[in-house]
Amino acid sequence: MPERRTVALVTLGCARNEVDSEELAGRLEADGWQLVEDAADADVAVVNTCGFVEAAKKDSVDALLEANDLKDHGRTQAVVAVGCMAERYGKELAEALPEADGVLGFDDYADISDRLQTILSGGVHASHTPRDRRKLLPISPAQRQDAGTEVAIPGHGPADLPEGVAPASGPRAPLRRRLDGSPVASVKLASGCDRRCSFCAIPSFRGSFISRRPSDVLNETRWLAEQGVKEIMLVSENNTSYGKDLGDIRLLESLLPELAEVDGIERIRVSYLQPAEMRPGLIDVLTSTPKVAPYFDLSFQHSAPGVLRAMRRFGDTDRFLELLDTIRSKAPEAGVRSNFIVGFPGESESDLAELERFLNSARLDAIGVFGYSDEEGTEAATYDGKLDEDVVAERLARVSRLAEELVSQRAEERVGQTVRVLVESMDAEEGALGRAAHQAPETDGQVLLTSGEGLAPGRIVEAKVVGTEGVDLVAEPLPGSLAGHEEAGR
Repeated sequence: MPERRTVALVTLGCARNEVDSEELAGRLEADGWQLVEDAADADVAVVNTCGFVEAAKKDSVDALLEANDLKDHGRTQAVVAVGCMAERYGKELAEALPEADGVLGFDDYADISDRLQTILSGGVHASHTPRDRRKLLPISPAQRQDAGTEVAIPGHGPADLPEGVAPASGPRAPLRRRLDGSPVASVKLASGCDRRCSFCAIPSFRGSFISRRPSDVLNETRWLAEQGVKEIMLVSENNTSYGKDLGDIRLLESLLPELAEVDGIERIRVSYLQPAEMRPGLIDVLTSTPKVAPYFDLSFQHSAPGVLRAMRRFGDTDRFLELLDTIRSKAPEAGVRSNFIVGFPGESESDLAELERFLNSARLDAIGVFGYSDEEGTEAATYDGKLDEDVVAERLARVSRLAEELVSQRAEERVGQTVRVLVESMDAEEGALGRAAHQAPETDGQVLLTSGEGLAPGRIVEAKVVGTEGVDLVAEPLPGSLAGHEEAGR
């Protein structure tokens, strides 16, 4: 019997990419490939790249080069690029990076096994010519569902997998195979984006917004629960638009309570919310539904009106603060995080001061700050009023220092509170590590529990916050607080 072909998936970028990697893993395993964790143990290393900003692109190139080095002294015979950077640049990336044996776009995902076999056998699969994927779907959101069946959209695969990919006793999974044993998993709610922020290129290579059907989201969540997942994080480029192409812009409000009823799921988290699209009903559901974390990942980007208009976004400091007041009036301990861009073309000192005014008043739990740089193909790249790189760097450092101080202060406000912690890992030196309802994976800090006795990954424990380490919390488990299927996220 011939030895099974082996493949390793190396994932960079956001949670959406992680879901895409697990879709590719499901397809490959269903077609007989053996999945391995270490690229050095694989016949083919597949690098799922990120194409969002320059730093992410550099990380993707470095990962491809690192995987290529394995061909000199390991089992690895081929290195293949997939993901956003591969989709965005196609032939251009293949020519600039001959170390990659293949550059595959989203349209290749359905035939990933054949593509890898061709490359592994020494054949060549021509890299695609990039195109604006927004033009592949109708302008009208209502017409996209049928058209979406003819367009490759990662994460929207059919549910009719061969036996063995999903448990025979449980719901059929989408095309997905878990790549780790974490008690947390992301679930894709939609793909693409209809917003036209002047600094962002994502819609051009991810396409227009298209929702997954609620039944698919529910079935995937049930399947993940069977795999031992306790927390799901709903991801897309813009979750507040979910359902608009299905004829119901309030579909998320009705879907969340249904997800909360899935046996085994203890916490549901919603990411990627647009402040301009927040609705009173959505705030109500996010702050009052058992098992739904009162967590608000709000994409503010700035708060000075002039800068926001140039970004083709909406709002201002006072309106954003009113939104936060509304949220906290319903859930005083709600978690809020956001990202911001400084040094945008035309940003004045008074604009920066306005952003600092907002940050000082907003009491955010986590803050990401990025310095502006041109992204090719975006409207902002054509703007006048570009700031010198040293000015952007100085503003980035200034606001980053402020952000670090503010999130540390916000963490200190939580001392004395009782939090529900999902244990994610046990460390011999650090003890039990987990996250409270206001902390998303990887981005918002974590909770160090002072005792790990009786704990294991996937367990939920009530704990009293007794200290902080920057944005991280130190908490003491309460006696008899191990939870099973009780409400989480409150």
